[in-house]
Amino acid sequence: MTGRTAGEELIRIRVRDDSDIFVMRKLGREAAEAVGLTPQDQIRVATALSEISREVLGEGREAYAAFLLDGEALVVTIDLPTTTGFRSADGVTLAGRLLDEIEFDPAGGRVTMLKRLPAGRPDRSVAEIRARLARLTPATAVDELRQQNRELAETLQEVLQLNAELQETNQGVVALYNQLSEELEETNRGVVALYAELDEKSRQLRAASDAKNRFWATVSHELRTPLNSIIGLVRLLVGPGGEPLAEEQHHQIQLIGSSAETLLTMVSELLDMAKAESGRLEPHPSRVDLVALTERLRMTLRPTSGNDRITLSVDAPGEASEMLVDEVMLTRILRNLLSNALKFTQEGEVRLDVRADAPTQEMVFTVTDTGVGIPEEHLERVFEEFFQVPGPIQVQVKGTGLGLPYARRLAEAMGGTLQLDSALGEGTRVTVRLPHPQDGEPVIGRILVVDDNEEFRATVRRMLAGFAAHVDEAPDGEVALEMMTHERPDLALVDLLMPRLDGAALIERMASDERLRDVPVIVVTLATSHQYPQGVSRVLSKQGLRKENLLETVRETLGRDDA
Repeated sequence: MTGRTAGEELIRIRVRDDSDIFVMRKLGREAAEAVGLTPQDQIRVATALSEISREVLGEGREAYAAFLLDGEALVVTIDLPTTTGFRSADGVTLAGRLLDEIEFDPAGGRVTMLKRLPAGRPDRSVAEIRARLARLTPATAVDELRQQNRELAETLQEVLQLNAELQETNQGVVALYNQLSEELEETNRGVVALYAELDEKSRQLRAASDAKNRFWATVSHELRTPLNSIIGLVRLLVGPGGEPLAEEQHHQIQLIGSSAETLLTMVSELLDMAKAESGRLEPHPSRVDLVALTERLRMTLRPTSGNDRITLSVDAPGEASEMLVDEVMLTRILRNLLSNALKFTQEGEVRLDVRADAPTQEMVFTVTDTGVGIPEEHLERVFEEFFQVPGPIQVQVKGTGLGLPYARRLAEAMGGTLQLDSALGEGTRVTVRLPHPQDGEPVIGRILVVDDNEEFRATVRRMLAGFAAHVDEAPDGEVALEMMTHERPDLALVDLLMPRLDGAALIERMASDERLRDVPVIVVTLATSHQYPQGVSRVLSKQGLRKENLLETVRETLGRDDA
């Protein structure tokens, strides 16, 4: 405000006694109204002027006040004799809170106050405002008190109105809160009901799955005996020492035997799949010569293709010559994959490649063909039991739709994986990865898997097959502590969210036990947290957990701890 040019003067008065304070207040209010200030600002201007006037007169001084219209602001100056020695006190401070700007110049003896004018104010000339202020009669104390009372009453009325509006708003907020609480409670009841329904559906699904497995097992056992009898009778009829048969009879009996063998194979696959689903299909590993096994498959399957335009080739290099694996399961997997490839390939090549993957300690079997391929939308459905890809080729090719599901189940039962890549008209590639520890020895002795999800524990157990000599399982922290007391593990895989004793509490208990505090712990959980319990070696997410990631993390943990 320093350096502001003088505006056009509206009125000037002399302040000498208490009656002039009332005049000053009235002029301030009227001048503020005349220049277009709001009622609240009018009161602020009047109050500021009366406070400063009272402070000036309180020390026995007199002053001159001038009201000016300076551009877009109302300016009031109060001049005091320079010999009075007036110093700013509470009045100037209070006025500074009420107005936009205030300046006190002790050397010049002047107090300058400013209140900015609002936009859209009435357009009145300076002459009109001067005339209006000149017509004002001198104000008495009673008149000013009456005016202040009116202003106070209006202010109180506004406060009462605001309180009423606030009370109404509060009632609305309370009503909204009650409504939201009711809706939340209703939603919670719906969620609880939904969980109960999901639990019931899960129970029904488990019951249906168990019934299906029992059905498969029962039917498989009941069918095996008569089928084996049929196959045996066929061999007696067509084998050496049997009665001579006509050519047509010999052909018909061979068809019967072939059909019985096909049915027996399918029954065996169904029984194995039922065992795999229930987790009872256990592999029995032994030393297997892969070169000899793949060569037997090539010699067995090549004549059955019946198509000279197809080449069946096998490549099993020397470094992949031997592995510890269930020979029967591996043979069934490769026979299914090669049979499928030969059936759906009209010309070109079907190839089996075997190689050892040293970094992941796995043996990789890859079956590729140049056949018709599989449309992208069916790549996952081909692993459903009895599903067959629709298309013209299906008219010429017979099958049960069990080959790929059966092969995947067997691979998973041995702790491996089966991956399918295909495109329509571009052939198919099936990759099977099975555990193949270096030197044929497990990498770690005993691993304890602590998780309340039985299916996840079974998945991890299959991933660790061949990698760990022993895989123990515990459904919660309490059982895990009991098991570790009897048999100390070399490493623990722990979930955080479990009933009874959760993962964090288990890790804390292990850290306080001198015998268990050195056991490495890898957290495998769906829970996300920026702070995991102390003593955790690594953290893995259950979401999309792959075998190679798990094994690599275990190796890193053991290597770091050994270091």
